[in-house]
Amino acid sequence: MALPKTVKFVSFDCYGTLIDWETGIYEAFRDEAAKDGFTVDRDQLIPLFMQHMREVMRGSYELYAEVLRRTARAVAKEIGWEALLEEGQRANFLPNSVPRWPPFAETNKVLERLRKKVDLGILSNIDDKLLGATRRHFTVDFDLVVTGQQVRSYKPDPAHFKECARRLEDRKKEWVHIASGWETDVEPCLKQKIPVVWIDRHGAGPPEKARKKPDAIVKNLREAAKALGL
Repeated sequence: MALPKTVKFVSFDCYGTLIDWETGIYEAFRDEAAKDGFTVDRDQLIPLFMQHMREVMRGSYELYAEVLRRTARAVAKEIGWEALLEEGQRANFLPNSVPRWPPFAETNKVLERLRKKVDLGILSNIDDKLLGATRRHFTVDFDLVVTGQQVRSYKPDPAHFKECARRLEDRKKEWVHIASGWETDVEPCLKQKIPVVWIDRHGAGPPEKARKKPDAIVKNLREAAKALGL
């Protein structure tokens, strides 16, 4: 799909795109583990977190807060942080940390600029309560929000995108999605022929198995807005 000549609605994945969740996740693990004198390595933690989170999400739907708790326990077991596993409720440290996960430095400036020209939306796997806490970091409001809790599924399942298209009705022809997640966002958009801009923050490039490429590949939100002529 080519980018539409006229863009009137831009949706975003939230975590990894607008919010620096890798930093938030690492700092939450680091601070909690420090209580036990345990050291967490960021380069080890983040890939493990992503791996175990995907595995948890493949099961039956449950609130994202519970996904985070289960993921925290799975990661702790793998890295040998036994003290966390000994206390049943202690894994709450991770969902409790979500309100502190910071936005990227450019996030609000770009959102403010876009808000003057287009409507904005969020399509996120998070639940409504946790997203509500995150939205306090933003200096703009959003016109449309679809959460995992609302559709009772997790991306890359297409439910988020189908629900967004349903709500947009005729405006879906002027819709572009911006996201950093390849598997969760780019692939579903490509399958459903939704114009998509991929923020490749780590410069990894498309996976070797990728048969199709997004409409634009950029390094950050500023470049994403520029790619849309906004």
